[in-house]
Amino acid sequence: MTQQDTDERYMRLALAEAQEAYDRGEIPVGAVIVTRGQVIGRGHNLTETLTDVTAHAEMLALTAAANHTGGKYLPDCTLYVTVEPCTMCAGALGWSHIGRIVYGTPDLKRGYFSHACPQHSALHPRTVVESGVLEEECRLLMTDFFRKLRRN
Repeated sequence: MTQQDTDERYMRLALAEAQEAYDRGEIPVGAVIVTRGQVIGRGHNLTETLTDVTAHAEMLALTAAANHTGGKYLPDCTLYVTVEPCTMCAGALGWSHIGRIVYGTPDLKRGYFSHACPQHSALHPRTVVESGVLEEECRLLMTDFFRKLRRN
């Protein structure tokens, strides 16, 4: 299996998490954290459900992964997330020393990587960031959600 196949496989799991958020009326972002071929954390946005602005998919997945490993550092892990992380999530990902971040679609309004100054990255220096995995599916879920929201 190629790296692209692996990335698409796990991004589909993140998309399933995003669909759960969508079905709950939450902004449809989903995330999974993987190490050595095993999902150790997952989450989808729950900011409305929990009335908590920090209940982003990435934050919930980080907490689950840290609980699974028994430690706060995740250098051997990859985060798959459907939408580019925000500044808050990028900061938490930096503190976690996550090894790799793979996201689907950019967030041109609030995305960290779209607006961060490269010299002042919140991420750990060894973190690798890749984008565009299943970008169209990730983008369509978001645009459909906001289209329906505006109609109501």
